[in-house]
Amino acid sequence: MAKITFIGAGSLVFTKNLVRDLLTFPAFEDCTIALMDINEERLGFAKQMVEKVISSGRYSAKVEATTNRAEALEGANGVVCTIMVGDLSVWRTDLEIPKAFGVDINIGDTRGPSGIFRFLRTVPAMLDICRDIERYCPDAVFLNYTNPMAMLCRAMQGETKVEVTGLCHSVQGTAAMLARWIGAPMEEITYRCAGINHQAFYLDYKWNGKDAYPLLRDAVLNRPEIYNEEQVRNEMFIHLDYYVTESSGHNSEYNAWFRKRPELIEKYCTHGTGWNPGEYAMSIKGNEKRRSDWTNKLIEWRDSPIDLNRGNEYAAYIFNAVFGDNTLFEFNGNVRNFGLIDNLPEGACVEVPVLASKRGLSPIHVGPLPDQLALLVNTSSRSEELAVEGALTGDPRKIFHAICYDPLTSAVLSLAEIKEMVDQMFAANRDYLPQFNHLHA
Repeated sequence: MAKITFIGAGSLVFTKNLVRDLLTFPAFEDCTIALMDINEERLGFAKQMVEKVISSGRYSAKVEATTNRAEALEGANGVVCTIMVGDLSVWRTDLEIPKAFGVDINIGDTRGPSGIFRFLRTVPAMLDICRDIERYCPDAVFLNYTNPMAMLCRAMQGETKVEVTGLCHSVQGTAAMLARWIGAPMEEITYRCAGINHQAFYLDYKWNGKDAYPLLRDAVLNRPEIYNEEQVRNEMFIHLDYYVTESSGHNSEYNAWFRKRPELIEKYCTHGTGWNPGEYAMSIKGNEKRRSDWTNKLIEWRDSPIDLNRGNEYAAYIFNAVFGDNTLFEFNGNVRNFGLIDNLPEGACVEVPVLASKRGLSPIHVGPLPDQLALLVNTSSRSEELAVEGALTGDPRKIFHAICYDPLTSAVLSLAEIKEMVDQMFAANRDYLPQFNHLHA
């Protein structure tokens, strides 16, 4: 019987949905689900919800819940991670300090000053988890959903022997959105997608084997309701010729084009019909709201009927390919760039097609990105590499230099202003950064 461990199982909806997906595979109907979280109340709710999935599907699986990570990991075949390090009070400073300097951030969990400091807080815990996996379940496949994805995966893959990759739903989610826009059934769509996390592009996008980009361009240019659904991403597509995977809110803060002046935020980020990437610190506001009513929501979810239909997240399919019934599964994962994308930094974390099989995870060579994409993605990737090196060596100067080249930050601030901002962010994170010997860059 397989054992699958959830670290950060208090991410309740995700845990419930992934357990549902796992149990739809015959190989996992009698598996052991081990739930681990440091929050006992949320852990208890997670156990109840998983038990409801098991009973609703009449599966023979069993569930264990513990606050002891070693106990949860012992003998696991697969591990899933959805942790968050630090509380809302320090997360706020990731966005509020840059905002005081004029750097307006919408989400802030991936790159730039906010993503880098989130990474600095999170990487020690992630490396500890990997070392425990090496000790208690060294052959396990480790799937990470914690952001900032690229920097964390780069650090874990460089510093440990764990077979780890990072997963993001934006690749398959955006592919389905584009299919809807051109009226294509998703099962008739194929694509090749590569880049870095949240900044990967569909290098080709085909409907029944025929290039669908002309249809997509026509829809974006001539149907206002489609253009307005994703204004930032559609502007990038119009001018860069390829479609990017992650939402307008994220991508508005990964480049210098949309958030450096209030009038640009107003024009491109405020009036979309999908969601509002123009809102400053939307991620914090959403988190505050979820925390304020989470107990009522949990009771509602616990008492609602369970949908037992398999979803589209990759994790269950990957586990099934590696240690289930060994059905091959191709997905986009985050791995180090050893001969995968020719014009991105060697060894950096990239997001490319990966084949899951009983042999494990095998990344697929992509070749070069188009030049106009490589210029944009290289800037982010090299900044991430510098941030990872700074985190692993405890060198705050490298963190400062990484943030100097963040496209949005450098479009708004001078070097001296960036230095002052970074110093303030180090001071705000003093209690969370044991890997740094001093706090000023």
